[in-house]
Amino acid sequence: MQKGKDRLFRGVALGGKLRVFGALSTGLVEEIRRRHDLLPTAAAAVGRTVTGTAMMGFMLKDGQRLTVQIKGNGPLGQIVADADSAGHARAYADNPHVHLPPNAAGKLDVAGAVGRQGMIHVIKDLGLKEPYRGASPIVSGEIAEDLTYYFASSEQTPSVVALGVLVDTDLSVKAAGGFILQVMPGLSDGELDGLEARLGRLSSVTAHIEQGRGPEDIVRQLVDDLHVLDEISLSFRCTCSRERVENTLVSLGREELESLLEEQGGAEVTCHFCNETYRFDRAELEAMLRERF
Repeated sequence: MQKGKDRLFRGVALGGKLRVFGALSTGLVEEIRRRHDLLPTAAAAVGRTVTGTAMMGFMLKDGQRLTVQIKGNGPLGQIVADADSAGHARAYADNPHVHLPPNAAGKLDVAGAVGRQGMIHVIKDLGLKEPYRGASPIVSGEIAEDLTYYFASSEQTPSVVALGVLVDTDLSVKAAGGFILQVMPGLSDGELDGLEARLGRLSSVTAHIEQGRGPEDIVRQLVDDLHVLDEISLSFRCTCSRERVENTLVSLGREELESLLEEQGGAEVTCHFCNETYRFDRAELEAMLRERF
């Protein structure tokens, strides 16, 4: 697969005792930034969330998908990201025009935008009667640390999550990506200590991506025996359509449709995820009432 293209990979290391997932998501995050006119701090928060969600989606079986909701007490409001097992992802935030002064480290203040209190909810559609639901508290608001805690507390999987988004001076996304390491049974204390020492010396994810390195290159800074098992393209995709929106309007019921006709002479619905607007004029609403009720 072409070096600079958005992609996901999964692999193993340390003799199969470490599961590894990686993402290069610059194009995906820029597409979401553009669609929602995200300001830099919002772009970093949403970008980290959708990158982590995309890797979590790649952990699922074919045809499955999941949604991650981050509900913090910061000005950004709720962040929602959605991904499937085939490398398609989308995301939005309640308040896209959030930009804060840099934090004490001189970085984008993602924690300030997200909030340091709240919850992470993970909903997995596994094709069963009821979806799997997991949750954990926000521990820092930095997203990666929060997902690390989610894996440990809700899924009992000791993990390391690293995520990064670099916003350029023209507000576009210059680099985005990340990795997830998951400890499997059998990893020795010595191997774990060595991994933690290398993690402590690793420069930021976006510094590597900005220099042209892929997620595999970043992980190879941490382990000597990375074996990539699978790699797929990562891209933005929304599942909304005019037909789905029409079905949603019909589900409101006859009285609500008649009210829309009387008060507005039509209907206008904007998709939260992709920001596309679907308009239905008077004749179309009248046809819905005639044909569907």
